[in-house]
Amino acid sequence: MTIANLPAIRALRPAWNKGRMVGQKRPLKPKHVWAIRVQLELADNQRDLALYNLAIDSKQRGCDLVKMKIIDVMASGQIKERAWVFKSKTQKPLRFEI
Repeated sequence: MTIANLPAIRALRPAWNKGRMVGQKRPLKPKHVWAIRVQLELADNQRDLALYNLAIDSKQRGCDLVKMKIIDVMASGQIKERAWVFKSKTQKPLRFEI
């Protein structure tokens, strides 16, 4: 069989990440953190603001924070000082301050 008879191997479409930054991203700068907080406050989006503040302060993954329930952060009408979360990646409990 000659090489001329082989079908050409080529991508049918360009790669989805061509020209995009892949891998670990740089952390947010404090001015960007505050800009996001201000935007959420101006939009009067209390739930997202609370989740964002909790994520920044506890340094948890978003999937772990979204799985939290009200009972995890409140007890008898008072907000707890500390909460427990099971990490989704390692399945280990993690205690952090709210």
